Amino acid sequence: MRYFLSTSIFAAAIFLSGNFNNQLPGMAIPARDTLPPVETKKPNSDYKPAFAGQTRIHGVKTTTPYKVEKIAEKLGRPWAIVLLPDGRWLVTEKTGFMTIHAADGTLLKKITGFPAVDDGGQGGLLDAAPDPDFAKNKTIYWSFSEKYGSGNLMAVAKGQLSADETSIKNPVVIFRATPDLNSKAHFGSRLLFDKSGYLFVSTGERSILDGRKQAQWLHSGLGKIFRITKEGKPAPGNPFLNTKDAMPEIYAYGIRNAQSLAIHPVTGELWEAEFGPRGGDELNIIKAGKNYGWPVITYGIEYSGSKIGDAIQQKAGMEQPVYYWDPVLSPGGMAFYSGNAIPEWKNNLFIGGLSSAHIVRLVIANNKVVGEERLLEDKKERIRDVAYANGMLYAVTDSGNMYRVSKK
Repeated sequence: MRYFLSTSIFAAAIFLSGNFNNQLPGMAIPARDTLPPVETKKPNSDYKPAFAGQTRIHGVKTTTPYKVEKIAEKLGRPWAIVLLPDGRWLVTEKTGFMTIHAADGTLLKKITGFPAVDDGGQGGLLDAAPDPDFAKNKTIYWSFSEKYGSGNLMAVAKGQLSADETSIKNPVVIFRATPDLNSKAHFGSRLLFDKSGYLFVSTGERSILDGRKQAQWLHSGLGKIFRITKEGKPAPGNPFLNTKDAMPEIYAYGIRNAQSLAIHPVTGELWEAEFGPRGGDELNIIKAGKNYGWPVITYGIEYSGSKIGDAIQQKAGMEQPVYYWDPVLSPGGMAFYSGNAIPEWKNNLFIGGLSSAHIVRLVIANNKVVGEERLLEDKKERIRDVAYANGMLYAVTDSGNMYRVSKK
């Protein structure tokens, strides 16, 4: 009992500062709001959340002074900004090449020699991930939309960066999310290595009805999170390795279109954000073998305004999102802030918003969103990807700009 008073004082200090992510283990989240929710527009549907705080959580505001700098422009159509082990940045360009930039945004190299991409619509050269042993083997993995069969699909390839860092050598496709369909949308395509050196790959369900239903099919590569080896084989321990007719590369399913993957710097859990239809963008914690519901359950509606399926939001055996947005965020890439330069941001999640044209900051405690803030709203740009390095956030936009957000 002698610790009761000090614990109560500590809880009060956390509440007053809005710094919920550093709470004592097991401490309840304060019930009172600090600021109104950042979303003020009318939702598209009349659906109700499954639990308090699943959407439109109260707002928070960063108190530490920070600055936003445009450090590069005229990047073309960038899709991803990826940190290399030496602190430089790798930026992918949808038409089929990559560039290397210094930490200050200066263009250093242009990399060519990639296989042809099908860059219509949402397709092109999409995400990239350096091999965990990149310093030794100079290997880069990338995802892209590939013409295949009578349609196209999302593929993953790898190759070695040349000695002069201007071309990719020995490119080879290691994985394809079959089947191919005739669609220019929902390729997913985020890549992320786990601590064991296996590669997480997200894919969309290609937007059209022929693909939508396949998000629930374990023999289809559409609407899934995969976990593969560096050679493109199923990773050991995958949940469906021994399931008849299932793709053994599948890690989780029931996904609509995931362009966001990030690993929590403390828990090591895989977080994912995906596009809903009209409303219902989701933030999920991805667990092996779990079904995330699309298109059976959703907090969104059709673009036409009609209901989707049975218009249900909950079903036994299907996971609820940690958080959802209605109207949409349109989540691009995301990153956890793992440094101390801006202490109140530590372990917060930052997601690029496309149609919403901002970066969303989410304060997370006990795997729940407990605060939301919007950054870079004044830029009025579609934020395609967000990355973290050395106490700073970096972002690329569909306008071809690169921004750096740092403490003043």
